[in-house]
Amino acid sequence: MSQAYNRRTFVGMLASATAFGGLHSRASAAGSLPSGTITIVVPFDPGGANDIIARAVAQHMTETGATVVVDNRPGASGSVGAQYVARSEADGRTLLMAPIGVLAINPWLFSQLGYDPVKDFAPLTLAGTVPNALIVHPSVPVKNVAELIAYAKKNPGKLNFASMGNGTTGHLCGEMFKKAAGVDILHVPYKGSAPALKDLLSGQVQLMFDNLPTALPHMRAEKLRGLAVTSPARHPLAPELPTLKESGVSAEAVAWFGFVAPAKTPDATRKAISDSMIAALRSDKVKAQLEKVGVTIAANQPAEFAALIASESQKWKQVVADAGAKIDN
Repeated sequence: MSQAYNRRTFVGMLASATAFGGLHSRASAAGSLPSGTITIVVPFDPGGANDIIARAVAQHMTETGATVVVDNRPGASGSVGAQYVARSEADGRTLLMAPIGVLAINPWLFSQLGYDPVKDFAPLTLAGTVPNALIVHPSVPVKNVAELIAYAKKNPGKLNFASMGNGTTGHLCGEMFKKAAGVDILHVPYKGSAPALKDLLSGQVQLMFDNLPTALPHMRAEKLRGLAVTSPARHPLAPELPTLKESGVSAEAVAWFGFVAPAKTPDATRKAISDSMIAALRSDKVKAQLEKVGVTIAANQPAEFAALIASESQKWKQVVADAGAKIDN
């Protein structure tokens, strides 16, 4: 990859976030949210977990005195929206809903990224985590993971798996599944969960690893069949679904979603935004709203989020290498 993106760089990011964390106790009360409208850019189409979380936080911030809107800017696995925020004025009025793919996977997947996840952004908070669910169209004659693997082996190259984009956990879960199960299935990337689900529901593609919050309603309506979750343990909203590990496949992953600001945003402004977002995520209303759709709330401090980005980046670097999923763009 073109930019330096290694542990040494992350040490700088963590140090910056830690210093900012210190300001939480020292910053003057004069630090406040930016005047005017604050825009949270979601780098995917409406309807997915990124969008659900961003809109819940934006609504709470608006209800408590700010003016916050959500702007969906999909494309290039989140890179279009990320580039837009990275190049925006660092005044706190343009923020990014930054999922795992944008901060920890894309740097290893794409030969040219157009933004630097470390140098261009300052962590605000990790909003939450969700597992992916392995879901199939009802026309696929399988009831569990073992049957899916057997069917795929009898029909090599005939099954297509959708994802919300290259570099998303849905994509990488599929690649890990292919390798662990020894099956030949074709990846079809989309510009978000909604268009991918649309084609899955119509049978244009046969299976998908999608965030549980967006997959669950279609499973409950019996329009799609759930086979497993990718988390280490079963999820309370879908306890009937075994983990992939229980099903004999080593392909574990949990998607996460956070908020970042342009790197040069003033410390006091970052503190005010971070505090406001954490308060929103910890509020009874938002917590209940998100947990209802399968999100586990984190709402941590900037330094903690920076540390997660660092460790996850190293993990997914290896996954991308093992999968041979490099994309030249």
